[in-house]
Order: sequence, then structure tokens, then C-alpha cells
Amino acid sequence: MGSSLGMIEVLGFSVAMKAMDTACKHAEIEIKGIDCNNPVEGDAAKIPVVIQVKFSGDISQVQEALNQAKREALNYLDEKDIHVKMIPSYSPEIEPLLMAGKVKNKRPV
Repeated sequence: MGSSLGMIEVLGFSVAMKAMDTACKHAEIEIKGIDCNNPVEGDAAKIPVVIQVKFSGDISQVQEALNQAKREALNYLDEKDIHVKMIPSYSPEIEPLLMAGKVKNKRPV
């Protein structure tokens, strides 16, 4: 079985960072990418950015990371503003898509 993929979408960059910091402290995962989009409400939104973080690891670690990230995000947002998804065993062919998006890593990893 391949790696599992976890994704969390939240309103606000700082909430995403806090949620992922908590997730990384509770689970062995590798962050694969981060992206941002405008919320449906556009500039009228209370927080005008949706952040998605994509990460991988074994299934139990990804599930734990999602649980911890969501729990942390709930300290700042309503549940309707937090979306988590998991692909239990993702295909390696989607790996290039994980890093695609508006946010780019400018430093070599």
C-alpha cells in the first residue's frame, strides 16, 4: 500500500500554520504543498483567503494529523470553515499536482 494523503482547508494563513504545527507535533507526516484561494464571499469574507495544506504519511499518522489539525483549527473557526479529506492510498501519478498552486517554495528543500 502507498502513502496516504491528507488535506485540510481552513480560512486564514495563520490558522493553517497553527493547525499544521499541531499536526506535525502529533504525527509523522511530510507536508507536500500549500495553496491558497479566495473564499466564495470574495473580499466581503471575514477572512479573505482559504488555505489548503497537503501532507502524506502512513494511514494512521495522516488520520491522527487530520484529527489534531481540525481540533486546533476549531479553536479559531466554525466547523463549517474547516474541511478535511483523506485519500488512504494515493497514486504516485498525482505527486506533481500536490505542489501545484499559487504558493511556491523559493528555497531548496
